[in-house]
Amino acid sequence: MKLGIMQPYFFPYIGYFQLIAAVDRFVVYDNVKYTKKGWINRNRYLLEGKETVFSVPLKGDSDFLEVRERLVAEDFDRQRLLARIGQAYRKAPFFEPAFALFAKAVSNPDRNLFGFVHQSIADVCGYLGIDTLIVPSSGIAIDHSLRGEEKVVAICLASGASVYVNAIGGLELYSREAFSGHGIALQFLKSRPIEYAQFGAAFVPWLSILDVLMFNAPETIRGFLADGYELIGGEA
Repeated sequence: MKLGIMQPYFFPYIGYFQLIAAVDRFVVYDNVKYTKKGWINRNRYLLEGKETVFSVPLKGDSDFLEVRERLVAEDFDRQRLLARIGQAYRKAPFFEPAFALFAKAVSNPDRNLFGFVHQSIADVCGYLGIDTLIVPSSGIAIDHSLRGEEKVVAICLASGASVYVNAIGGLELYSREAFSGHGIALQFLKSRPIEYAQFGAAFVPWLSILDVLMFNAPETIRGFLADGYELIGGEA
């Protein structure tokens, strides 16, 4: 069984969904510390040919809270965010279905940050036909005080994984020996450059999956998910 593990991100880049599609089970961390400078509640979209950040504001709270303990701000102006995205992409070829998907996610009344983001991931997967099982990390029976590589290995063992697939950014974080000693193969997913038309201007890469959805049909995106990456690594 192939396993992937990531933090929850709101409409992340396509590589995130390539990873979900490449594994049999995908674990989303809900019981890790929220990081202010991360991408859990924000991402990048295209505005007048340039990358621009959109974000979901959070209730002011302790910096030591876990993702599942953080709340979406009560005064989050959902209509303002939707208006910004609508203005930016209204002429995109797949605007209507993509905007409807984004609007559903933004309009989610769940103020729990993890619940809010987790549902958006599930909705995008449903739209793209990704049927990978997605589970929160807190429901896995391990010692959750573990950190880093030790925690990943523990999750793999508890899940019965024979292969662990990580995004290429973890290449320097994990050692093959730490996994092979437990009979687990370690692989890294490296996205290939993906390019498509964006209003005829110079292409801006690696934006939110929202940008991909706006300019491409679901079947085209499924092709990106299936063939737009390479796996580095091998047997345990």
